[in-house]
Amino acid sequence: MEAPQQEQLVLRHVETDVLIPKRMREKAKELCAENVVAFSKCCKETGFLMVVKCREENAAMKECLTKHYKDPVFFEECKQEYIKEKLEFLRTGIPAKNRIQKLPTSM
Repeated sequence: MEAPQQEQLVLRHVETDVLIPKRMREKAKELCAENVVAFSKCCKETGFLMVVKCREENAAMKECLTKHYKDPVFFEECKQEYIKEKLEFLRTGIPAKNRIQKLPTSM
């Protein structure tokens, strides 16, 4: 049986509303790593007063993340990555997280 083509693949509600946005959040955190690290560092250093003292870092982090969340091109990129992984799973039956080849620990 042939795997469905990308154009013919119909995504479920949970995929478009949960799984793809989850992928977007993960990738956006990587793309905004500098802002995320700055905010985390500020929070660790400030402790209880982080709400007041880390406003600038929080605003910069939110702005960066939101820019990606609202970008339709970024959504489409994440969607295509998801579809590629889904088609590969349908073809092989192996989830992406288990597909990584492990090298032997002793040679």
